Amino acid sequence: MAAPIDPTTSLPLPQDSIQRILHVTSAVHIYAIPPLTTTTKGYSASSWTHPTAPTAQHIFTARLRIMETAIPNSASPTGENVKTDILLEDPKTGELFAAAPYTTPATVEQANDSSRFFAVRVVGEGGRKATLGLGFEERSDALDFGIALQEARKVLGMEGGAAGRGIGAGAAGKGGKDAVMRVKAEEAEKKDWSLKEGETITVNIGEKGRRNGRAESSKKDSEALFSLKPPTPGGGSAMPFLPPPPSASAVKAERSRSRSRGATPEKDKTPAQDMGFDDGEFGEFQ
Repeated sequence: MAAPIDPTTSLPLPQDSIQRILHVTSAVHIYAIPPLTTTTKGYSASSWTHPTAPTAQHIFTARLRIMETAIPNSASPTGENVKTDILLEDPKTGELFAAAPYTTPATVEQANDSSRFFAVRVVGEGGRKATLGLGFEERSDALDFGIALQEARKVLGMEGGAAGRGIGAGAAGKGGKDAVMRVKAEEAEKKDWSLKEGETITVNIGEKGRRNGRAESSKKDSEALFSLKPPTPGGGSAMPFLPPPPSASAVKAERSRSRSRGATPEKDKTPAQDMGFDDGEFGEFQ
């Protein structure tokens, strides 16, 4: 099995080195852009591609790859050195055109006016540096490119919440040093909380008596709220029961008896004429 090759130097790497591709875009546009001036705040992609007076020159269309390389190193706290490179290659032959070692987030800057254009700082032979314009044809490819760089920053320790997995040969900057210091601090703070042989854990559950006391006090308070206690099961009632109401037949019989006692005898009746009623042609109320 052939040894891995360093993509930036074309030199062989140790046999047990591991390389993985974080992102691939088959076609990206490369521009030679002017350097920033003191009055310019960031890069403007509209000036690169203006149809009438472009300020950038389109060089060619390249294939873009982001490659992560892990090189074993026993002296590293994590046992390996990790570096990430942005590679611009010929889409037909695969020959390297330019490489950008991703050692700091400033290596790639997004344009102010477009999410598809970036400014990338590449390093050539002899350490010569240049800033090239990078343009994606699809917005989704540009989004995937940004996500891959975010993952690389976490691995390299460029973000505050990540400790990183080591420092690459070209990534010995401030971010990598901070990553090593964080790894050492985390290892020093690690403690073994497991129980040793013969050790036990005692759990003291207190306030058992207090709970019972509070329960009894609450019971007494609730009883004091009621002046009448509920009837004792199976015993007599504190209040007498009322008799049931009379039936309908009894009520009718009582009414009949009342009428019979209050009726006036026939002999005591006074004639209607004597009472002032006129017994005329139709008689009395006929």
